[in-house]
Amino acid sequence: MIRVVVVDDQALIRVGVRTLLRSEPDTKLVGEAADGRSGLAVIRDTAPDVVLLDIRMPEMDGLATLREITGDQALASVRVVMLTTFGLDEYVFAALRDGASGFILKDADPEELLRAVRVVARGESLLSPGVTRSVISQFTRRVSAMIAHPGIKDLTAREREVVAWVAAGLSNDEIATQLVVSAETVRTHVSRAMLKLKARDRAQLVVFAVQSGLGPPM
Repeated sequence: MIRVVVVDDQALIRVGVRTLLRSEPDTKLVGEAADGRSGLAVIRDTAPDVVLLDIRMPEMDGLATLREITGDQALASVRVVMLTTFGLDEYVFAALRDGASGFILKDADPEELLRAVRVVARGESLLSPGVTRSVISQFTRRVSAMIAHPGIKDLTAREREVVAWVAAGLSNDEIATQLVVSAETVRTHVSRAMLKLKARDRAQLVVFAVQSGLGPPM
């Protein structure tokens, strides 16, 4: 059973999520809140698997709430999906950098929202379909103003190459095809790179890669 908390100041969004999760046998809404401050209290009390977190809220916005979650060792297993109205919301970049496992549009189909919950509950990252490459492109254009991750120097040449392909939005299978190696080999390189860079998940690995000028390869 995937335990979910939704934090959003729009009552309609909370009702929709509540109804959707109750209709599925593998998901359960264990808490909800209308602002970041009360949401954080609910999250600490319930320790859910997944948090659906609005970016713009009163009291404490989504980014501040996210940083509290990712900075709390007691909540290390909690995965956060940011809810946003616009696919290229300026705050999405900061959210991914600060440890969100991805984001999804508020007007996404119910099936897409359920998929997001299930994907991040498995420990994977999710960037809303249709905007992933746009997000990465935006990061690339901003890279000159960013500071390279200090752990980049610890990556092997092959790890750097694999991470660069990750930053291009490719899956492990697609990277394996590019490099003519097995998907398991790619998975190993990705895992080692994440450990060295202390990335919570693949989404944060993308951010660190582009900040450090590793993406995407030509």
